[in-house]
Amino acid sequence: MKKYLIAILLMALVQLTFGKTGFQEEKPVNDSIIVEFGKSGKVVFLIDNPEDFERLKSMDINQIIKELNIPETESEGVVTVIEMKQKDGNKEIVSIYENVGETEVSIGRYKIIVDETGDRTRVKMETSPREKKDPPFRTHLNVDLGINSYFQEGTIPGAGSAFSPKGWGSWNVGFHWMASQRLTKGAYWDFGLGASWYNFKLDNPRYQAIGSEDGISLVNRTDVNGFKSKISASYLNVLTMFKLDFGKINDNGRNGLRIGVGPYAGYRLGGRSKFVYREIGGSGRKKEKEPAGSYLNNFRYGIRGEVGFKSITFYTTYDLNPLFHNSLSPELHPFSFGIVF
Repeated sequence: MKKYLIAILLMALVQLTFGKTGFQEEKPVNDSIIVEFGKSGKVVFLIDNPEDFERLKSMDINQIIKELNIPETESEGVVTVIEMKQKDGNKEIVSIYENVGETEVSIGRYKIIVDETGDRTRVKMETSPREKKDPPFRTHLNVDLGINSYFQEGTIPGAGSAFSPKGWGSWNVGFHWMASQRLTKGAYWDFGLGASWYNFKLDNPRYQAIGSEDGISLVNRTDVNGFKSKISASYLNVLTMFKLDFGKINDNGRNGLRIGVGPYAGYRLGGRSKFVYREIGGSGRKKEKEPAGSYLNNFRYGIRGEVGFKSITFYTTYDLNPLFHNSLSPELHPFSFGIVF
């Protein structure tokens, strides 16, 4: 009764998986290879093609188990693996695990379990989630949220400098539409187009950034009580990156390290300085905004890097050219770091 039940269930699974497609006719077996290992381990290869025999000699047992998708089990029993081929060349692996009172038949995402250990025979069907395939080409939106700062002669300006940046409040925001082309397993080449915003909040809010023919000047406003001073700029960017996903390379999905690096370039869309203050004698908040075209570089270019694990990805950027375009202005090279959403 058990064998008939298994046969019926197997036929139902095959019909469910393949529909009405037919299988290749069986060819007479010319040869067989039996590999014995351990106390009772045995692997039987039925070969009817000389080319398959040559290919078998170049394969190791781990590769064979991986290709056949043989299920792992710690219990005693017998596992039978059958490869079924369609006329269009596609194939499906059917595995049958038999133990005392229990039989499991697996094909694709479907598994049927026949339990005869009790007084009554119990049949249960399980369905595993669909395997997420890695498409060769895809597009997605990257959202960057991070913090800006800059280097002056290799170091970040200290608290005594008028250009000393304040980390909290110097936000970096970016939106980039990305296209990712898979090169090989786990290797990708990305291209992107988008916009980003630089905000540099000065640590000393009494200084106001003002542009002149000689470059940028930071004026110490002793005539008012300044409490916020910042420089901002927006850019239209293009970027490209080479990425490696070690999770995909090792068949671990997202459970692996991801790294990426590549160049970018941008054209400035706008920019300004903002100074917020109150009168010494007392007043409400007042703002002074100055255009930044006289001292901000119109172009930016640099290197972007990314590192991620599971669902978290961090980014960093470094501008190879200075923020201010006039040679009389301080040579500040912006950098950013944050999270990619």
